[in-house]
Amino acid sequence: MTSTTETSKVLVRAEAKWVRMSARKARLVLEHIRGRSVPEARTVLVFTQRAAAREIEKVLRSAVANAESAHGFDGDELVVEAAYADEGPTLKRWRARARGRANRIRKRTCHITVVLTPAEPERLDRTRRATRATTETPAGEEASASRPKAAKRKAKRKEGAAA
Repeated sequence: MTSTTETSKVLVRAEAKWVRMSARKARLVLEHIRGRSVPEARTVLVFTQRAAAREIEKVLRSAVANAESAHGFDGDELVVEAAYADEGPTLKRWRARARGRANRIRKRTCHITVVLTPAEPERLDRTRRATRATTETPAGEEASASRPKAAKRKAKRKEGAAA
């Protein structure tokens, strides 16, 4: 008999039900945060101009709070494992039209779910290294020395402006 040890991932989720927007509109924004770390996802949602981003940000905040309180995780070390929007019940209303007729108005709702999981250590190391590299690289010669083509173009522009 062979024994297989399966590593079980801890999944933390939060759900917002009966959100007054169509699932299709929410899915457009959810595609942008799926697979990202929580700080990245928050940044994306803050700069997204769709109304769905506000609702999804609330659900993300709730999922992080669930992870911190129930499991003791650090919110910045979580990754969005899954994010999806299912259709909720549709409210049906009527609008009066000409000659005694009526048109149906569908007020759609959706259920937004965000699932978080702790990030793998190597992913966290890569992210920390990338942020350190961008914050520690001094402006000027060292930055352009790592990119020689950019330095040459900059020198040519300076020569052209001086002439």
